Amino acid sequence: MSEAQASRVALVTGASKGVGRGIAYGFADAGWDVAVNYHSDLAGAEETKAVIEGKGRRCHIVPGDVGKKDDVDAMFAAVVEAFGHFDCLVNNAGRQTWASLLDLSEADWDKTIKTNLKGSFLCTQAAARILKDQGRAGSIINIGSGANKQPFMNLVDYCASKGGLEQLTRVSACELGQYGIRVNCVAPGAIEIERTKEESDDYSGTWSPLTPMGRIGYPVDIARSVVFLASDQADFVTGQTLYVDGGLWTKTHWPY
Repeated sequence: MSEAQASRVALVTGASKGVGRGIAYGFADAGWDVAVNYHSDLAGAEETKAVIEGKGRRCHIVPGDVGKKDDVDAMFAAVVEAFGHFDCLVNNAGRQTWASLLDLSEADWDKTIKTNLKGSFLCTQAAARILKDQGRAGSIINIGSGANKQPFMNLVDYCASKGGLEQLTRVSACELGQYGIRVNCVAPGAIEIERTKEESDDYSGTWSPLTPMGRIGYPVDIARSVVFLASDQADFVTGQTLYVDGGLWTKTHWPY
């Protein structure tokens, strides 16, 4: 761990569980201090915080709905107040609705777009303004999906949001590079978390045979890639989507 990296601060949205929690742990393991955002699961956020502090890093919990500008502004103000500066945003908060195109309600469509796409826009905008004003290089990492490029039936709201996130990543990278701000996307494959285990009676049994590497992924696999993209080792990488999927989306169609 370098001295420069030791004092860096990352904000991870939706970090009370699942992939977001794993990413927060990954930053702590790499010597970063972490701001943990949650929307409704305070107990989960507190558990994440306790583990991070157990690793010897500082952690601050910032509640908020990423789809509401006032909440987002308050989140970032709290991060800067707690740590004095800010270095990396991970747009991880997300949701989806299992429903066909014909059955999906307008309310569920709006909720998913608000969280996954509007939320990423609002947080990216707020983070970029702070990083620009600080006059220091920084990184924004969006958590995408195989849905960035693959059609997933019965998840039309999710696919639309992740396709939009792909373009948000590229446009943001083009506009923000002049300020030393890099913007990339990490697109997971089949990752076992509480939510995905509900998709199948045997999640690993469904997805491992479809994955060239012969296994499913875990939050730590995503965390390693995110921390790499946030580090100085990736300081000439921007506007890219890194598929962390064991090769899954090079060959596989949606099996559900």
